[in-house]
Parts: sequence; C-alpha cells; structure tokens
Amino acid sequence: MAGIAAVVAGVAVGAPSAYAADTVVSKGRAVAASAGSAARAVDGKTSTRWTTSGRGTQWLRVDLGAMSAVSRVRLSWGSAFARVYRLETSADGNTWAPLYATSTGDGRTDDIAGLQGSARFVRLTATPRGAKGLALGELEVFGHRTESAPVPVPVPATRADLGTDIAMQIVSSAENSSLDWRAQYQYIEDIGDGRGYTGGIVGFCSGTGDMLEVVEAYTAAAPGNVLAKYLPALRSVNGTASHAGLGAAFVADWKSAATDPAFRKAQDDERDRVYFNPAIAQAKADGLRALGQFAYFDALVMHGPGNDASSFGGIRKAALAKAKSPAQGGDETAYLNAFLDARVAAMRTEEAHSDTSRVDTAQRVFLAAGNLDLRVPLSWKVYGDPYTITA
Repeated sequence: MAGIAAVVAGVAVGAPSAYAADTVVSKGRAVAASAGSAARAVDGKTSTRWTTSGRGTQWLRVDLGAMSAVSRVRLSWGSAFARVYRLETSADGNTWAPLYATSTGDGRTDDIAGLQGSARFVRLTATPRGAKGLALGELEVFGHRTESAPVPVPVPATRADLGTDIAMQIVSSAENSSLDWRAQYQYIEDIGDGRGYTGGIVGFCSGTGDMLEVVEAYTAAAPGNVLAKYLPALRSVNGTASHAGLGAAFVADWKSAATDPAFRKAQDDERDRVYFNPAIAQAKADGLRALGQFAYFDALVMHGPGNDASSFGGIRKAALAKAKSPAQGGDETAYLNAFLDARVAAMRTEEAHSDTSRVDTAQRVFLAAGNLDLRVPLSWKVYGDPYTITA
C-alpha cells in the first residue's frame, strides 16, 4: 500500500518520503475516536493514554489541520495493544486510502518510516490483542505542511471506471473457478496460507482482522445471529492461523448465515471499505483507467494493505521504481506492465499464490489488447479454464 504528486478522492501519490524539515504535525491537533479520551493520544505526552475497553475494533482519527506530506508515523503502545491494525489517509475525512497495515504488532513503540503520502487526516483502526482493550500513549504523525494540495492530473472525459460486478466476476474466476461471485458469500475454508480461515466474496481471513470486522458489522445489524457467538474466538485468533473456538461448527454457521441479506451486506460493505474503494481511489490518483483499477483491487484483495514487499504498498512501490505512473507523466501500459511484474514476483514468494495465471492469462491479456477501459466483451483464462463476460 518522487515526482509530481496528484490528489484525487483524498489520495496522494508521489509525495517525498523524507524531508529535512519533517516534524510532528499531529501534536495538539483536533482528534476524534470511537471511544475514550482521544486528545490524550496527541498531547505530546506518552504518560497520558487513549484507552478503550473490550475486544471490539476501535478507531482514532487526527486532523492535521492542512494538507501535509506524511513520511513517518510513531505509535507508543501501552500494555494493552493491537496486534492487527492499519493506518489510512484522507484529504477530506470521507474517502480513505491505505498507508500501512500489520498483523504482527508486539505492543512496543512502532516507528514506521519511509511512508509516502499526503493528507489532511490520518486514521488508525486497531483490534485489541486481548480483553483489556487498547492503551496508546501517543500517535505521532511526522511530515511537513504542503503550501497547497497538488493539482489533479486531468483525465479524459470518456474514461471508464471499474464496475463492481465486472471486478467481482474476474476475481471470482481466479478465487472460485466461477463467474458467479454472489455464490461465494457462503464460501469458507483454510487454504493453508497461514491466515486461518478464508471466507466470503473476497476471501476475508480470520487471521487478518477483516473476517472479524465482517462478523462485528453483521452482529451490529442483526444481534443474535448465528455467528455472533464466535466473536470472542475470532478476536482471540486474530493475527494467527489458529482455529481455536471455531472449527466445523463455525464453518457450518458461516454457510448458513450466507442466506441472510444482512450478512451479505456486511460482506459487501467490508469489501468496499477495505479493498474496493481504496484501490479505486489510489488507482485514480495514479492516473489509471479501469484495467489499472482492477489490477490494484485484485492485488489489494490477495496481498492486503501494507508497505512490505509482498503487500499492495510494496508492490506499487516496486512498480514506481521501474516506471512512472500516468499521474507522473508516464505511459499507462508501461507502468501497468511494471506493476504486474512486481505483482507476479510477490505472488511467487507464497506457495499458496504461486500460480500467477490470474495475472498472466487474464490481466496481461487485456493489457496486450490495449483494453485499458476493460470494455466488454472480455475473454480470458485462469488455471487453463476459459471465461467470457459479454455484457
């Protein structure tokens, strides 16, 4: 998850990762949170803490007061910390883009450097490791004020944006060997990738927090549903590959819940919030049309947000090291080839994802045909099986 920066839908790219005058730009700024005394997280004192209770996922949002280049974030955790958390940025407080994510937090001071972004708002979303909730001494955002928001790069009025249905059909061909993505609300299994159970329309995982968030949202909408009783277990196994407290009963109840419209909506909303909307926003900021938007979405679904080499941010960073994005004045086809090259390299580091046909015989087919707008009809293959979308 250098050159001319572009801001579109609250996402900035190409901002410098280091700057001589980078300082803490979050201290004393307006802040809000899902619970607790949020101001304690930005008062400049680690002895005072933003605290929450219970196991539920919480958020903390700081308004930097003006558009700022963000190069580093430091989190000073107390004894009650998050193993799984993510950082996001926004220009308007409504549309968010991924900045950093981890599922291996250890409760110490996390000093996250080398970030590239520009935003007015920074949000932390965290899932407590245990029942005591969260204790965060300080959220420090380092960077520098930018005099004005970078000017968006104009795009052709006729450009096509990625539609959810087409995106989901192509993803489903790779994930489920079927274009019927709506049949996958009930899907769940352990695919042996170290992320516990994988389930639902984009492969929410019990080990990475998004499966927990789906069930939390479902329970908020439909208290007493068949999955609500597994919330303690899902919180306990978050960040691990464990099935403790879940097992065959959980699998059966997940499949049963798939007939409930409220459960389907919870999956749709999580897909859009964590994967689809951030992918589209970042792709637009990079000046990409529908094919590039899909390439980002598919990568974010499989690899997750984050900046390590095998996560979306690391893949994008590797691509930008090889080619300029259209927003930086580069050629769109050349940049997408660089992105797909980086994607394939990341896939080959994980045995469960080592088959790269979802890139080689799908996305590259569209790219070679010059179909940057993903106009139908679309024909491709995944794992040797042919697929076509005609309308």
